[in-house]
Amino acid sequence: MCNCRGEIDPSSASCYITSLVHAHVPGPVDSWKEFPPSVWELLFDMFTRRYVFTRPEDLPRARIVWESTAQANFIKSMWEARNKATKTTGSRDPTAWLDYGPVWLRMDYWESLCHRWATGPWQERSQVAKRNRATHPEKNVHTSGSVSYATHSQKLRHEFERAPTFHELFDRTHKQKGMDDYVSESARTIAETFDMTMADHQNVTINTHKTK
Repeated sequence: MCNCRGEIDPSSASCYITSLVHAHVPGPVDSWKEFPPSVWELLFDMFTRRYVFTRPEDLPRARIVWESTAQANFIKSMWEARNKATKTTGSRDPTAWLDYGPVWLRMDYWESLCHRWATGPWQERSQVAKRNRATHPEKNVHTSGSVSYATHSQKLRHEFERAPTFHELFDRTHKQKGMDDYVSESARTIAETFDMTMADHQNVTINTHKTK
């Protein structure tokens, strides 16, 4: 979970944050902003019981990193749930997904969300996003082709004889082979943003312990 210097392991922390969010979804919500503030406070409290910050002044920065991670992971989880239901049913109609919710979400919550996604406003937003992706195709460019991220991760693990970092995996899938430049400006921005976030992680002095 942490290395010998007491630094947080981002991968383990991210997985733990996701597991907490999955276990405490407050209702049929599909965005982080729909979580009540009381649930945010509960989840952050549970997180800091496992990852104990030795200096009180580190908590505000830790809270920012934690919240951005929780929000991103929840959005990703919901996208994966919809994508899996679409592939399983062969349909883009959310009402066809009713029996194919993720294991971490209550069935009644999933059913309510499916009905919400089938309505005009959500469908309109989805179409706008789809048009934006078509207008700016460079935002979706990566070099992995049909090879999954898991496969790239396994190859890098064998190459480095250790688990690859997010940045190493991102570079492998978003840089042209043999070149040091990203395939798009959006890819470069993501990498730079991640670097800044990780710098914040490393500047936070922490001591971690595993909840028994």
